[in-house]
Amino acid sequence: MSSTLLVEQEGRVVVLTLNRPEKLNALSVEMRRALHYKILEIDKDNGVGAVVLTGAGDRAFTAGLDLTEASQRGGDVMADVTARDENPVAAIDKCSKPIIVAVNGLCITGGMEIMLACDVVIASRSARFADTHVRVGLLPGWGISQRLSRQIGPQRAKELSLSGNFVDAQRAFDLGLINRVVEPEELLSTAMALARDFADADQRAVAEYKRLIDDGFGLSLSEGLQLERERMRAFGSTLSADHFQRGKDIAAARARTRTS
Repeated sequence: MSSTLLVEQEGRVVVLTLNRPEKLNALSVEMRRALHYKILEIDKDNGVGAVVLTGAGDRAFTAGLDLTEASQRGGDVMADVTARDENPVAAIDKCSKPIIVAVNGLCITGGMEIMLACDVVIASRSARFADTHVRVGLLPGWGISQRLSRQIGPQRAKELSLSGNFVDAQRAFDLGLINRVVEPEELLSTAMALARDFADADQRAVAEYKRLIDDGFGLSLSEGLQLERERMRAFGSTLSADHFQRGKDIAAARARTRTS
């Protein structure tokens, strides 16, 4: 595994850490490839129930694409970035495991694109966010032009993306860009606690529910409700009495743990 991506596993939760703190965890080719293939690997691992993705150090989650490296390599930069084996967003889109992003500092451009492709975002109070494509004369290739407007509305998305200005964690929360804001020292523990909740649930249900939300998001309400009914029937037809008993046992065990 590349030294630019640290991998740790605690129980059924894998923590992935972008590891170029001296470069604000900028997304080099090596890092993009490592993240792409590790997420594809995790998706096939039945021993993993959830992922926490963060950045090394306290200055940045990631400053986005390593523009210095890209300029030195030359050629078609955007074709290079969107290549199948260098595109972590494509791997995230395919992943059936919930991915929580713990934003510990700067989250810029490509970092925001990765963040928006994930399932939950928890940010340190010191985190700052910006889409700087227009500042460097580029158009996005990892989905921010479509995901950001769907998440916070087109007018708010235009304010961020057409200015390239930064917003702090509280403003990002107010916009609906992130789920929670916590103190820096609470960031990883908060992300890990939620990841364990995801990992402790019925994994088949988690994967199917995640897919149902994602697939239905681009549909009209009536189409989404129809999709829900179809998926529910297909899912329910494969369940047994033992399945429901296991679910009751898991819920009871978790209730005992939380009250003890």
